[in-house]
Parts: sequence; C-alpha cells; structure tokens
Amino acid sequence: MSTKKIFLEESEMPQSWYNIQADMPNPMLPPLNPQTLEPIKPEDLSAIFPMELIKQEVTQERWVEIPEEVREVYRIWRPSPLIRARNLEKMLDTPAKIYYKYEGVSPAGSHKPNTAVAQAYYNKAEGVKKLTTETGAGQWGSALSFAAQIFGIELEVYMVKVSYLQKPYRKSMMNTWGAQVFASPTDRTESGRNVLAEAPDSPGSLGIAISEAIEVAATRDDTNYSLGSVLNHVLMHQTVIGLEAVKQFEKVGDFPDVVIAPFGGGSNFAGVSFPFLQYKLREGKKLRAIAVEPASCPKLTKGEFRYDYGDTAGFTPLIPMYTLGHNFIPAPIHAGGLRYHGAGAIISQLLKDKVIEAVALHQLECFEAGVKFAKVEGIIPAPETTHAIAQVIREAERAKEEGTAKTILFNFSGHGLLDLQAYDDYFAGKLKDHNLTDDELYSALRKLDTPKIEQ
Repeated sequence: MSTKKIFLEESEMPQSWYNIQADMPNPMLPPLNPQTLEPIKPEDLSAIFPMELIKQEVTQERWVEIPEEVREVYRIWRPSPLIRARNLEKMLDTPAKIYYKYEGVSPAGSHKPNTAVAQAYYNKAEGVKKLTTETGAGQWGSALSFAAQIFGIELEVYMVKVSYLQKPYRKSMMNTWGAQVFASPTDRTESGRNVLAEAPDSPGSLGIAISEAIEVAATRDDTNYSLGSVLNHVLMHQTVIGLEAVKQFEKVGDFPDVVIAPFGGGSNFAGVSFPFLQYKLREGKKLRAIAVEPASCPKLTKGEFRYDYGDTAGFTPLIPMYTLGHNFIPAPIHAGGLRYHGAGAIISQLLKDKVIEAVALHQLECFEAGVKFAKVEGIIPAPETTHAIAQVIREAERAKEEGTAKTILFNFSGHGLLDLQAYDDYFAGKLKDHNLTDDELYSALRKLDTPKIEQ
C-alpha cells in the first residue's frame, strides 16, 4: 500500500487507556512515605490529587475507561495521523520503513493534552477550583492551560527559568488560555527562595519547579497539583497514542520492529510504546522499545536505580527510579522537556528487567537530525522530538548496513514552531554538546541519603 497517511475515524478512537502494570513481568516497588519510609497510602496523596487519579495511580486493572467528557475534548484533534516518512526513507536510502505518530496536531502542539484534559476533568469533577503545575520547555504548561480553560479551572504554572527566557511564546500561549506563569525558581515560595539564596542565577530545573508548584497546592484548601509526566496515571493517559497506532498499523498490515520516543520523565515514551509492548509481554512478540534521553541528563543510561524524590525540595513520595539525584541541575539545553533528574517508576522497572532499552544522545546530533527531517518531510520538530529522529536515523542506517527491512515507529511528540530560537542558535553555531565529568554527573547522587534498592 502506498498510502502516506493512515487515519482513523472518530468512532475508532480508544474507549479505554491501557495499564501496563497488569502485564509487567515484575511489579514495580511501591513509592514510600518520606516520613515513615512505609509504602505510600492513598490518603497521603489526597491533599494534592483528586481521589479518582489516586485510584488510577495504584490500579492493576489492564483497562481503565476514558470518560466520555474526556473523549469529547479529545475529538478536537484525535485520532491523530500515523504517517509513513517515505521522503526520509528515500534520503537515507534505507530498506527500513519509517512511520511516525504525529502528535503536533493538538491545540498545544504536542502530546501533552492527552493527560492534561483527563487531569483537569477529574479535578473539576471533585470541585477543585485551582491547579498548580510545573513545566520545562512549556509544552506541559501549555497543555494544562488549554485543559484548565476548557473545564473552568484557574492555573498557576512554574516554568523552568532557562526555558522561560528561551521560549517566551510558550508563556504567551499559557497566558492566552488564562494561566499565570512564573519563572522558577521564584521568590513566591520557600523552596524557591531557598534555591535563590544559594544560587541567585540558578537556571532552574523541573525538580525545583515541581517543588514550588507542590508547595503552593499543599498550602491551599481549594488547590490541587497536576504533574505532566513520571506518575503511573499520567503514563496511562498517554497510551491513547499507541492504542491508535496499533489500529493504524492493522489497516496497512504492518507492525513495528522498533518503537522509539524521546525521554524526559516517561509519558512520551510510555504513550507510544506501552500498547505495543503488551504484545511482547503477553504474546512474546519481538519488539525493541528505545527511550532516547539527552546526554546532558542521562538518568536511564548512567543513573542509579534507587529511591529518590521527584522534586528538589523533597515534597514528593520516594519513588523507585533511575535517577541522577534530585539536586542534579541539568545543562540548559533547548530540549527543556527532557531536563529531568529521574524517571517514572514503571519505566525504571521495565528498564531494570530489560524489557526496554535506553540511549543518550548529544544535542548537536539531534538538531542535525531534526533539520534533515524538516527538509524532506516538511515539519519542523521540537527539540525533544529531534532526539527520537536522531535514533531513528541510526536504526535506519543500521538496517541499510544489515540489509534488513525493519519497520520503525517513533512518536513525533510535538512541532517546533515555538522553538525556532533553538534552531537559530543551532545555525549560528551557539549550541554545544555537554560532556559531563564524573563529578558533574554523580555529585548529586553521592549526597543522597534516600533508601537504596538491592540489585
């Protein structure tokens, strides 16, 4: 079949999210209460999350129904197209078939609204008036601003300072949808003030921004906190991506040999790969799933599997994760959505069990790949998305060397039309690769006093 775009009808959109916990070979270790070091209880999370999301966080059910109110909002842009990258294949002269699931069609321009809409809906259903959140490059903040506006919820966004300065139009998007946006670290919170006292010029990090957002939510009765990645329910909401892709591959009689996605905290990678991994876990189907992280923040490839906080100040539960330490401050690369010290617990367990793979790439290779893609396929990718494209090119070139006609799928997680400063910097030669010394890489880990996990 020569079709370049594979579409689904609205009626074919998934009616349930897929929960990979039901099929994992080994269950993930439980998050711990940081005070008692005992497994976290649902009531411990009720101060900042609605109960329905807490239930989704711990459920072992394979399928969780998507509320019709959420599906109705999804219909604005879903189902998203699956596209055969024939021009990229031709440029690379590869026998591999390359497909991408294009999530840039959402109002916010990325995959993030898939969980933002669900989280806003569940908070609204429980009477929450206001939400707080963090955002790295602004995709998550934009998505939650859009969703909060739809459901009539106020929103405060703590945006990592370096991205706040690099990507001013992300702030404009959030403001347009009614959100307040602050460059983190701020002087609005104790955790922010503590960081500024030690490092007045701090570029910020997702860990710091999470601390600020949680602190605000925990001190207000009418306010909850919303997270854009890492947590189990967030990863599950994103599986609408891969579930659609499974149906689209059925339409063309194909199935991927390799699934690739950028990796920050895990929602992007989980969204596209988990629905395919169920066939590997339940039926033994051969499939490689590759998470691509930045070499400047290589928690999966060089981090330690242990309990750590999801934020810098230590407000979150202790999560069993691959981490570089919650005080690790990543280099200020343009792929702000990937500048996170840790990984989701589910992803970490799957990596530990060798169900999935991880690679770390430098940003110059990624931007080079993004430019190649834009020239032949026409869509300018976000800096985060270029990480997936760079690995796709590696896999396609390997297929050419081996003479194997493999099928490659990657998640085109967002367009780069609000990231053009990054491309200007690339073309001007201002970007550089960050080669971390051992001291830079492990200094935060050496200071951790959180529980270790027996390997």
